[in-house]
Amino acid sequence: MRHAVAFALMRDPRLERYAEILVDTCVGVQPGWQVIVWAGPQGRPIIDEVTRLIGKRGAYALVRSGLAGNLGWVLEAPEELLETLAPIDLYAFEHADGLIAIDAPDNTREIAGVPPERLAKLQASARPALERVYTQDLKWVGCNYPCPALAQDAGMSLGDYTDFLYGACLLDWDAERERMSHYAERFDAASEVRIVGAETDITLSLEGRSGIVDAGGANMPGGEFYYSPVEDSAEGTISFLEFPAPFLGRDVQGIRLRFEGGKVVDATADSEEAFFLEVLDQDEGSRRLGELGIGCNPGITQFMKNTLFDEKIDGTVHLALGNGIPEAGGTNQSELHWDIVKDLRPGGQILLDGEVVQQDGVWQI
Repeated sequence: MRHAVAFALMRDPRLERYAEILVDTCVGVQPGWQVIVWAGPQGRPIIDEVTRLIGKRGAYALVRSGLAGNLGWVLEAPEELLETLAPIDLYAFEHADGLIAIDAPDNTREIAGVPPERLAKLQASARPALERVYTQDLKWVGCNYPCPALAQDAGMSLGDYTDFLYGACLLDWDAERERMSHYAERFDAASEVRIVGAETDITLSLEGRSGIVDAGGANMPGGEFYYSPVEDSAEGTISFLEFPAPFLGRDVQGIRLRFEGGKVVDATADSEEAFFLEVLDQDEGSRRLGELGIGCNPGITQFMKNTLFDEKIDGTVHLALGNGIPEAGGTNQSELHWDIVKDLRPGGQILLDGEVVQQDGVWQI
């Protein structure tokens, strides 16, 4: 009994609130649902809390480990197996009602040792299962749990990282939705978006496309609104010089892209360039844009080397190379969807049909 009391006293009360947001606000678990809980090895406390709440809602919790827990198989399996998702996993994704994906790794660079071509085959094999994720037919959320590896990447102590994570996630999401919707309405009414900044002058068309406000939806933390730009509309250059772009255990720095007719026609990087170009050439859709996102989360003020947070930094935009978002009208198809963040706070602008609506990361509307 004394141990149970001590545990209750040590337990962070924010954990339960976080789990409630994931289960109820983001996914909306209902009685009888089958909910996949896909979690990293350091996530035991949040797994326990999330599965407890799923049980209280009268639903099934189906716990699965992430890719890092299966690296031995990924490295040794014949390529023909990598190219096809295990039928039982495909069945689970086709029939599940919800997905809660929790990133809580032992080592954020664990998969860096897997050859890119094997990772590309794995991504391709997962595409049929993820189709319901892209269309939102499967209610889902991706999130982080504070653990030493993520804190180390962010350059923080575990305690500071925990406070940062909860500060970004435990917001009044109804109020945030109202605030972001005000900005998104202006984008919905515009035909052309122009982004200007360091080594950057690029235009995109939003003609006929509507934005989606993420305020406690498929990502936690939320705090963005996003679009799928018209696929052949991107023209100009953009440079991502402020932050590295983490992807598949690599940090690609100094990315510079030039677009013509919606397609990347010139690409360089200051580091990991060979890897970067290999990713860009993995399929027909990987050199086109699938997303334009506008970061708005007031609790995220610094780069974390974690895209789930970094793409929501207030005063940034992000472009995603690859697969479009069907819910936002996107039609580009690719195994790739790589969000890359551009900081506009030092001298950047966003213009809608020629009108400046954001200057130096500060809204003018």
